[in-house]
Amino acid sequence: MEHQTSEMNLPSIDEGWWEAVLAEAEQGCGSVHLHQKVKMDGPEKPSLNWDQAMMIYRQDQIIKVVVTGYNRGGLLVEGDGLSGFIPCSHLVEMPALTEPSRRDDCLSSYVGQTLRVKVIECVPDESRMVFSERAARSEAGKRMELFSNLQPGQRVSGEVTNITEFGIFVDLGGVEGLIHISELSWGRVNHPGEILRIGERVEVLVIEVSPERCRVALSLKRMFPNPWENAIGRFPINSTVPAVVTALVPFGAFARLEEGLEGLIHTSEIPMPAGAGVNDVLRPGQKIQVRILQVDVPRQRIGLSMRTD
Repeated sequence: MEHQTSEMNLPSIDEGWWEAVLAEAEQGCGSVHLHQKVKMDGPEKPSLNWDQAMMIYRQDQIIKVVVTGYNRGGLLVEGDGLSGFIPCSHLVEMPALTEPSRRDDCLSSYVGQTLRVKVIECVPDESRMVFSERAARSEAGKRMELFSNLQPGQRVSGEVTNITEFGIFVDLGGVEGLIHISELSWGRVNHPGEILRIGERVEVLVIEVSPERCRVALSLKRMFPNPWENAIGRFPINSTVPAVVTALVPFGAFARLEEGLEGLIHTSEIPMPAGAGVNDVLRPGQKIQVRILQVDVPRQRIGLSMRTD
């Protein structure tokens, strides 16, 4: 762990964002439509031993479980009076696959295997138990030690373990944190994969720690000054500045003024020959001159024009 930033300077985050972030894993955990299920020998398994589960969770023990099935979100596992779910992001050798067929092939290969895992979420009231193979790479007790040391405002480093549509997971040495897509850059991000790569080392800021849910919220953009704080002073209305086209959209184009600051050039502000479209006059990466029409700091929006009249 590394030095800390004053917690007083940390903006708050949306309290409900975890629900949206983990929607896919939640669906996978609760889904009963399995692609494959292994029939276990012997009598029907008893109800879960939640007292045992909580002891294993609190002591951060490493246990063995057998993979009994899988679905879109990960693996279903059983063992020692316990059963639960391992999200794909918590599998050590699960590659970042985008094609459903390849993803299913990889998950199906786990069925019947015995894995060493830790319990990372244990919520009896919700009948929810989540395991992690990745967390079991650190020794027993290490996870709880890390959670007790993590604090909002702290700068930490870790390795990117998984990239999804909603953000990037980072292994902090036995505890996995999430950089939500909204915390990757002060600018617009089309996909998290544009910012980081799996296996890359990254330094991030801790913005929220929830030991009871084993969740750590991280930020990459807050490692850098917020360019919107003094945008009005640096980009006066009607001033002309250089920009780079970053994306073309049906209603115009986005252009970057500097890292973290992008503005929109509406089609009405792009000089075009009769019958031409935005694609005919602009391309991503093109350097242009734009005029500042509006700077809306609270909404983080900048209106731009390519017209000189």
